Amino acid sequence: MKKLFQNRYFPFIAVLCVLLSDGLSKYFTQLYIPLMHRYGFWYPYGGIPIFKNFFGIEFSISHQINNGAAWGMLASYQIPLLYFRILLISFLILYACLFNRRPEQTLPFALIIAGALGNVLDFFFYGHVVDMLHFVFWGYDFPVFNLADSSIFIGIAALLLLETLEKRKRA
Repeated sequence: MKKLFQNRYFPFIAVLCVLLSDGLSKYFTQLYIPLMHRYGFWYPYGGIPIFKNFFGIEFSISHQINNGAAWGMLASYQIPLLYFRILLISFLILYACLFNRRPEQTLPFALIIAGALGNVLDFFFYGHVVDMLHFVFWGYDFPVFNLADSSIFIGIAALLLLETLEKRKRA
């Protein structure tokens, strides 16, 4: 397993896997699941239930659109947000390829870049980001998200975990 992570092509394979799975999930959501809204009269907000009350957690597929950033913020600034995202992705790629000296951070950076690219590509294909994963945790209705958002979260969480472990090792 360690040899796999040391393979110099592994981050590119991870990016392709994230982009492919994210793109396919959004394509099939856009194609086969009707657009839902928060005022649907059937299962939470019109979603398609996957499981309900599994230790208090509910999960459904709910086709929603997001014109902004996280949780729909800055939705009225789509074009400046697109330019900012592209600029941020460019800086992340430059940093990860040229300045990152810690090989264990390569995969988390690849996950963040892949997720960001997936959401930017949505803008060009659909004009908005397609979200579909809807969780309700013990009565708290979590915002609907997609696989690209998950990839970004996992990459950031991994970077924070690696930094915490590094600080503990130094102490």
